[in-house]
Amino acid sequence: MRALVQRVSQAAVDVEGERVAQIGPGMLVLLGVRRGDTADDADRLADKVRALRIFDDAEGRMNEPLGEHEVLCVSQFTLYGDARKGNRPSYMDAAPGAEAEPLYDRFCERLGAAKGVFGACMGVALVNDGPVTLMLES
Repeated sequence: MRALVQRVSQAAVDVEGERVAQIGPGMLVLLGVRRGDTADDADRLADKVRALRIFDDAEGRMNEPLGEHEVLCVSQFTLYGDARKGNRPSYMDAAPGAEAEPLYDRFCERLGAAKGVFGACMGVALVNDGPVTLMLES
């Protein structure tokens, strides 16, 4: 599994012009599931995301974990795009939907995350909160 984690002051996801989820201050997580990923991978990565100390403490230092902040999670199979050869990415490492969706749901449930719509063409809007973007892998 791969997660691109961004600290945001707000984020939202729309499907076909309709708002399906939005959050205030917290994290936007783009989640890619790789062929062969397991429930343990989803749990470990969700726990890692929850524990990331990327929020400011009372002294303004990035030292606080998720806590009461919100999470919005969007499925993103393109995180497994491989463009090393040519200009058209290959997505062979991305898990097929039937394998990926239950793991995406498990990850989101474990984090208590608001969700996009798995497999839909989504419009994602966000306002970054500082220069905090991390790539995590299980």
